[in-house]
Amino acid sequence: MKTYKQLLVVGVVLFGLLSFTLPSESTTYKCMIQMTNYTGESAYVVVSLINPKGDYEETLSVQGDDDEWYHDISEWWKFYGKKRGNIDAITGATIAGGARNISIIAIDDSKIDAGYSIRFETAVEDQEYYTKDVAFPLTSETVKSKQEGTGFIRYVRIMPN
Repeated sequence: MKTYKQLLVVGVVLFGLLSFTLPSESTTYKCMIQMTNYTGESAYVVVSLINPKGDYEETLSVQGDDDEWYHDISEWWKFYGKKRGNIDAITGATIAGGARNISIIAIDDSKIDAGYSIRFETAVEDQEYYTKDVAFPLTSETVKSKQEGTGFIRYVRIMPN
């Protein structure tokens, strides 16, 4: 009988240890987006974490709060639209040509120097859509750097908060 109780206690302890995982640490970063001097409507900007396979893993930030136009950011929408959950990464309104925006993004520390990347997608009504306006590997160096854009974004600067 004593052995049965000991096995039961060991089983409960093992179950408890395996059932709970420690939350991973994340760091917040200031993310400044400087737009080019284009004309037209303000841009929707989506910042995503891309896994080592090149697939979307997480939406870090969305500039643009009118979900009626999210489908215009077509590559991201293929990822997000399937889930259709509430986006907790909406950080503000769209960004006008020539404007600058600063937001705070949180990145899980385990993703840095682990093959992940960050992608900034932009779309402007009746204009272009840039899937990789800014895209770069997520390394301990790039989270403290300036990255040039190829579309509506002139550059992005990320720095620890």
